[in-house]
Amino acid sequence: MPQTGERGLTAREVVQREQNGQTNKVKTQSSRSIGQIVRANVFTLFNGIILAAMIMVLLTGSWRDSVFGFVIIINTGIGIVTELKAKRTLDKLSILVASNYVVRRDGEDVEVQHDQIVLDDLLWIRSGDQVPADARIVATWGLELDESMLTGESRTVRKKEGDQVYSGSTAVSGMALTRVEAVGEHSYAATLTAQAKVYKKTVSDLTRGINTILKAMTFLVVPLCVLLIWSQVRAVGGWDHAIATGEWRAAVVSAVAGVVGMIPEGLVLLTSVNFALAAMRLARKNTLVQELESVETLARVDCLNLDKTGTITDGGIAFSRIVLLEEPVEQGGPGASAGNGGAGSARAAKQALYDLANEEQPNGTGQAVLAGLRDEGFSAGAVDARVPFSSARKWSAVVEHGSLWYMGAPEVLVSAFSGDWSGVLDQVNGYAADGNRVLLIAKADAGLAADPKDFAASPRIIHGARPVALVLCSERIRPDAEETLAWFREQGVRCRVISGDNPVTVGAIARKVRLTGDERPVAMDARDLPSDVNELARVLENVDVLGRVLPDQKKAIVEALHTQGHVVAMTGDGVNDALALKEADLGIAMGNAASATKAVAQVVLVDSKFSHLPDVVARGRQVMANMERVASLFLVKTVYSALISLAVVLTGIPYPYLPRHITYIGALTIGMPAFILALAPNTRRYIPGFLRRVVHFALPGGVATAASVLMAAWFLPGVMGWNVDDSAADLADLRATCAIILFVMGVFVLGRVAQPLNGWRGILVAVFAAAGVIGMFIPFVRGFFALVVPQGRLIPATLIAMGGSVAVFFLCLWIVPMIWRIIARAIATR
Repeated sequence: MPQTGERGLTAREVVQREQNGQTNKVKTQSSRSIGQIVRANVFTLFNGIILAAMIMVLLTGSWRDSVFGFVIIINTGIGIVTELKAKRTLDKLSILVASNYVVRRDGEDVEVQHDQIVLDDLLWIRSGDQVPADARIVATWGLELDESMLTGESRTVRKKEGDQVYSGSTAVSGMALTRVEAVGEHSYAATLTAQAKVYKKTVSDLTRGINTILKAMTFLVVPLCVLLIWSQVRAVGGWDHAIATGEWRAAVVSAVAGVVGMIPEGLVLLTSVNFALAAMRLARKNTLVQELESVETLARVDCLNLDKTGTITDGGIAFSRIVLLEEPVEQGGPGASAGNGGAGSARAAKQALYDLANEEQPNGTGQAVLAGLRDEGFSAGAVDARVPFSSARKWSAVVEHGSLWYMGAPEVLVSAFSGDWSGVLDQVNGYAADGNRVLLIAKADAGLAADPKDFAASPRIIHGARPVALVLCSERIRPDAEETLAWFREQGVRCRVISGDNPVTVGAIARKVRLTGDERPVAMDARDLPSDVNELARVLENVDVLGRVLPDQKKAIVEALHTQGHVVAMTGDGVNDALALKEADLGIAMGNAASATKAVAQVVLVDSKFSHLPDVVARGRQVMANMERVASLFLVKTVYSALISLAVVLTGIPYPYLPRHITYIGALTIGMPAFILALAPNTRRYIPGFLRRVVHFALPGGVATAASVLMAAWFLPGVMGWNVDDSAADLADLRATCAIILFVMGVFVLGRVAQPLNGWRGILVAVFAAAGVIGMFIPFVRGFFALVVPQGRLIPATLIAMGGSVAVFFLCLWIVPMIWRIIARAIATR
């Protein structure tokens, strides 16, 4: 460490601050706690309804009719296990550098851990360190910081004595001795992210639609369950007779059959399974889904805000090339030259550039130059004297072989040279407009250069020096950025780049990756944005690139897009992105992001590859499109169960089937086929109106199924001579026959949902139809689910009922949509 007279805190002062809690400990939570995950998955409306129904059936002693309740355990278990797995993965991710830090105490340098730093400590910040606490510089030896995690500005910042340094920034070159001014939760980074620590549940259109159905059913379930029990008790002779004979149990079981049928419990389970499988598939591609519902949100995204640094670029600087200046400019681009006197001059300029960059602590640009020239075979040359780069001078210099070479900011060097070099500045501006970082190399003849030692002791710009070459560097663009952005354009997702960098630079990078295809992206300085949200929304419609964006502005931009009905996804990696990620419908954090940023994001790209996003969106679209298909299948059961239950209450007939019947039929015509259909490939774009379309599809099938079962329940006893009021055997035969009709109608509905039936879809319907029939002939299955194989004169009666059901089905497919359209037009014309 450099010599310093500073002694720092004494041991007693350190202990005192530790006792006062003035240490650098920060309570961090990268994701929800285990308790929060368990509560969110256990205490749901669906679980409450099914659990209550299951307890009612168990109280009657008919455990076979309560098997539907196991779906609670399966559904809850899937949600908890998947989210806990995500939590464990996320908790392992961290940006903080694990190395210890050096502080000066009692006049000696001491190595301590991050949490052991206390207020007023003298802290050494070395190249490569991440600043652990807010501090002020006491002395500096060329310290240069990367503050992009805090500000979004990718350029490094040179610090001088008295400057403030903030936690979260990274030292890229030099070192400094600083005095700690804020620790722990009082630091700048912790204060900025405090607002982002509140957990925000993802809003899922699919889950919202299912919950709407559940809430509607909740208002029906309780009164309808009471009415069903009352009607079934009356059907067996009243309360006194039912209690005396124990037939109240059958009444309760019958009532639960209606209640369970109205709840699309398989849809909730399948949604969880589908979300979980999608999350696991994405995990194989290093994409961590922290909330299951966010998979579906991916399908609805129509606006993607991209942070430049870390998303389109990887945050590093790459050396591009040297452009020699003494030859005429070629056609085809600003400043392209023929070679400044041939290969010898080019090699001399590159060797000088290498030596200029080869400082003891080179900054990011210097490191990029050295890496690029090493690849070309250059190495360190003999340097007689060196003037290191200074943020105050904006240039560096070396003396070698009697020649003096400069490297620095073009406008600073040119302004000090004699002669008119405006043409050089025009070339510099042209390259800068293309997103390049431009440095100038200049040379003074040996006769103009002073003695090397004198020049190093008193550095200055010699007026007779002349520009030799331009050094072009640029941010490293991810190789997959252009292809990924092209995919989003094809899918109708509007992408915008939002950055803390200069809008000209960001706009140039946006052009290189073809952000807007063949059109030139429109760039704007965020300092010119209006503060009114509605006005901001109007401005954003015509802007593709925003530079100089502050953290609060990123959040405001998301809010403005929401006012126009957009579903917004936001990518980011820095603390400055946390508030915007939390406000967005879908926050996407890079794997190397700040811990606070990852905590508020719903999706984490673990390996920080932007190219994973198309897979993420495509998986979300598959889930949403397929779940809309199978949701229609489940809702048919809800519709016919509600209609049958209402008819049973109004007409006072025994309930036409048992809970175990609906479990068997639902598994073969809804549950298992729906699971297969939900996993089928599907790239359809999201279309708003999920619930309306599902209801529109489900009504005809539900009405047809209810009408078919009720017709059999009303008329079949008279045809067959059954006494369902007094004979348990006759009632069992009626219920078994109604279950057959229900199964046939279920196969018809499955066939309609699975269309087109060519290929594997037709085979799917045929296999499950055959499985249902075969199960009736297996003794154990027939006995457990109370099934009956039609025999004797029951065969023609069943066939007649089935024929009538088919006719009713196709009639309802024609009539119900017609009535729906009439009602819709009547409502629209009011």
